[in-house]
Amino acid sequence: MNLHVGCAMWNLKSWQGRFLPQSPDRLRFYAGWCNAVEGNTTFYATPARETVSGWAAQTPSEFRFVLKLPKTVTHERRLGDAAEPLRAFFDAIEPLGPRVHALWVQLPGSFGPGDLTVLSRFLRSMPTSFRYAVEVRDPAFFSSPQRLEEVLAESGSEWIPFDTTTFFATPPTSDEERDAWMKKPRMPLRTRALTDRPIIRYLGRDDTARTVEGWQRWVEVVAGWLREGRSPTVFVHTPDNADAPELCRRFHDEVRELVPSLAPLPSPAPLPESGPLTLF
Repeated sequence: MNLHVGCAMWNLKSWQGRFLPQSPDRLRFYAGWCNAVEGNTTFYATPARETVSGWAAQTPSEFRFVLKLPKTVTHERRLGDAAEPLRAFFDAIEPLGPRVHALWVQLPGSFGPGDLTVLSRFLRSMPTSFRYAVEVRDPAFFSSPQRLEEVLAESGSEWIPFDTTTFFATPPTSDEERDAWMKKPRMPLRTRALTDRPIIRYLGRDDTARTVEGWQRWVEVVAGWLREGRSPTVFVHTPDNADAPELCRRFHDEVRELVPSLAPLPSPAPLPESGPLTLF
């Protein structure tokens, strides 16, 4: 029984000097705050194998990455004729070993129920050494989820919901919220797990109180999953993400109040003190 919590990234300018040092090993310090991270960067480009080896070196063996498949595979080729980019991707991420919690198949909004045969064929063709989690953006899947659930069950894959209901409950109040208001999808709420490793993406507000209020349903749901013997992963987002590492730990603490047998997160390492400025 484990609960992994994390952010959408492991490095943000506003975190430096607060959660992270200004040094190349920022991931190591992030891993002291959270025990998982969304691998969004792999969507835009497959990293060099040497880069990924550095990620492995900076994280403990129990740390988990949920890596997004490249957009070449999911958005440009729409899961077809993707053997070459997938081969390069699998080779690049090999150094992470068991730190790869799941491979995240985020599909475009234009990928609808009529494309499920393609998704089924794709998932059945993927290496069984990885677990897979699918995020869909077409609302039609949520009104009639049975067929998608059947397709995911064929390969033991999870359905990742992106809960934006708290964010879209009231109009934005900051520049960051206004920007997210235009970019983030308005997705229906889904709280059902398909596997023993459910994954949740939750988007709150820049107001901490509203973010915490909005995730209360997830505290209850996640606690219930833990009691059932599942090991959930929860990613906490806000429009500015300024407090995200701290919020992740707060979510973990709230779940632990309901499930006392859940082990606490380790304490973050203190940041190294900056030396005096010099001219040379």
